[in-house]
Amino acid sequence: MRICMRAALRGAAFAGLAGLASPALAHGIAGDRFFPATIATDDPFNADELSLPTVSRLKTGDEPSARETDISGEWSKRLTSKLGVSFSGDWTRIETPGLRAATGFQNLETTLKYQAVTNAEHEAIVSVGVSGEWGGTGSGKVGAEAIGTVTPTVYFGKGFGDLPASLNWLRPAAVTGTLGYAIPVQGHELAEDPACAGCAPIRQATIRSLEWGVAFEYSLRYLQSQVKDLGLPAFVNQLTPLVEISASTPVANGFGETTTGTVNPGVLWSGKRMQFGLEAQIPMNRQSGSSVGVLFQVHWFLDDLFPHSLGKPIW
Repeated sequence: MRICMRAALRGAAFAGLAGLASPALAHGIAGDRFFPATIATDDPFNADELSLPTVSRLKTGDEPSARETDISGEWSKRLTSKLGVSFSGDWTRIETPGLRAATGFQNLETTLKYQAVTNAEHEAIVSVGVSGEWGGTGSGKVGAEAIGTVTPTVYFGKGFGDLPASLNWLRPAAVTGTLGYAIPVQGHELAEDPACAGCAPIRQATIRSLEWGVAFEYSLRYLQSQVKDLGLPAFVNQLTPLVEISASTPVANGFGETTTGTVNPGVLWSGKRMQFGLEAQIPMNRQSGSSVGVLFQVHWFLDDLFPHSLGKPIW
């Protein structure tokens, strides 16, 4: 009976995955593991997807604090089954007490990613890529830099489904993350002299930084299909509680700058054609923000919405 139930659960898992992914496994799937698209950190896989909109609202760490609202979109397209490209842009509104609100677009970004490893047995994915921020394409009023940045990045995802049966409670867990090194395309920039207000700008070296993030996930879908069916409603079984950390650490020419970022606890709901995500944004320190913010996203699976056109690789 136990063997039959295990086989039935495994069959249900593959049926669920079949409903989520095209035959080319366009979503983040490794073996029995489905990796949902995270909000604050980049995914370790390539897919035909659209994040629109992603809305962030947070009080900045400036003095005085300003209320910043960001509305962004990102389109990801597979060129081949392993190689993909994505394009993203943000619109920002900054409300500073006593001043007129500043609005404008941030710099456009392009990312090229190659999914190098997909290991079904160990539920692992590793990708490598490079992101480019096109300096000068956004508005300086909302902080867009005039100098572009190139960021080589490693992406990874690992499910814990290969743990022994004695750790069944941990098998639905997974971790994904990124590690990138941001390199400005110019070695120096003009900046205000902090020791002389109103003086001519001084020439200083541009900052290089580690751009890193990690997401800790617990898949109720995996719990239901691979470990134990608790009889939860279908809606609940499509949830993935998670905690994301997104941060930037200056490593060269930082001049006393510190790591900034947010810790984002929340939940994702993943359907067949779309996904919703809601997270809190907790600043790591005063430089990162002055109060808890919110992060919301609607994510569209184009490979399921348009499997014969927009949702398939070009080659």
